[in-house]
Amino acid sequence: MNDSAISGGDRAVVLGASMAGLLAARVLAESFREVVVVERDELPTGPAHRRGVPQGRHIHGLMGRGQQILEELFPGFGADLSACGAPVLDQSGDARLFLGGQRLRQAPGGGTVISASRPLLESYVRERVRRMPGIVIADRHDALGLRTADSRVTGVEVIGRADSSAAEIIDAGLVVDATGRGSRTPRWLAALGYPAPAIQRITADIAYTTVVLRLRKGALGQDRAILAPPAPGQTRGAGVAEIENGCHIVTLMGLLGSRPPVDMDAFVDYARSLPVPDIYEAIHDAEPVGEPARIRFPSSERHRYERLSRFPDRLVVMGDALCSFNPIYGQGMSVAAMEADALRAALTGGHIPRARQVMRRIATRVDIPWQLAAGGDLAFDGVAGKRTPAVRLANNYIRRLHAAAAYDSRLTVAFMRVAALLDPPTALFRPATAARVLGGRRGSAGFLHVTPVPRDKRTVGRPT
Repeated sequence: MNDSAISGGDRAVVLGASMAGLLAARVLAESFREVVVVERDELPTGPAHRRGVPQGRHIHGLMGRGQQILEELFPGFGADLSACGAPVLDQSGDARLFLGGQRLRQAPGGGTVISASRPLLESYVRERVRRMPGIVIADRHDALGLRTADSRVTGVEVIGRADSSAAEIIDAGLVVDATGRGSRTPRWLAALGYPAPAIQRITADIAYTTVVLRLRKGALGQDRAILAPPAPGQTRGAGVAEIENGCHIVTLMGLLGSRPPVDMDAFVDYARSLPVPDIYEAIHDAEPVGEPARIRFPSSERHRYERLSRFPDRLVVMGDALCSFNPIYGQGMSVAAMEADALRAALTGGHIPRARQVMRRIATRVDIPWQLAAGGDLAFDGVAGKRTPAVRLANNYIRRLHAAAAYDSRLTVAFMRVAALLDPPTALFRPATAARVLGGRRGSAGFLHVTPVPRDKRTVGRPT
């Protein structure tokens, strides 16, 4: 695996063939002669679930900003995914949204979402990366530790997972850790005498159960997805979305200890218990494709590497190893793309900047998604965490926005563009938008089973 004809300075090593790792490899290939991706799992050929991506069995969507970046990195990305059967939805027009206890009035313009299964998305990106000159994917290998000299990382010790494998050193001019929530970088840094990063943690104690179904024709009416996540005062939620192969994926959500069941009959009963009947009515007579799968997500976590006073050079941490979000918000893959875009920008100019500079640049791309997710979790009284005056003010404002959006589709579009990371949160506070929020009609205090005006098919542009 280690080609002695290529010097360490001409090689980058990426730990983990996650979406974050694959996107990092793609941008590193522009600056290094060789990029080696080290992956613990045996990688499948084509779309398939794998052990190292337990969240892969659950509902996914690639948001607008993530799509933009992947289209730039892999020209033809959107058209290729569509050709593979992946639906492209307008997330404010094609999805029935129950947010904050309200059914939001629908209208197109809130940004598109590629509603494919995670295995399809990941396999497409993996194959595009694999075909790039200079990229080597070494699966069934474990990373044992970093090698350093003079306060900089010089390589990685790895070992194949075959019984007779021997450890070897891969020299590298840059190492990227994209190994996910199980990242060993904090331990490796401690062993080298570096401080551990501070961790921000928001514990919402979430569980998901997901199954792929074949729905009866017209089960969702005119819509292609329904999203009814937990809301303050209601710890249960669910989402259903059209995916490839004529199927729909259904994820039940439980917050603060609520546990969606894995038995199929109990799964349907849980859907019946939701405060809106729409998802139960869509799935109660559907045909399962496979068995339900469950995953727990105890907390959102952000490792503040960019704040460390001492950090070895030539090391970058990305993806869930850096920051993992509550999956309810659908940000993970898009944020990984934004981090890769930041890494690409940092390497522009033909030199490798100091690692702390790169980590600070990446941190700026994580700040807004983290604020959105953290603020959303802290809207629930049972979630522990510091609620600053700014957080309280923002959550009160978003509650009023959702209430007004039950009648005003422009507010639905504005909110969903921010959720898709296409517009900054400040867009929701622009004078014209704030006037619509503060002067708009109010919805009821609880979930609306019937929306006064459920859909507005007029073309709605970006909010002003």
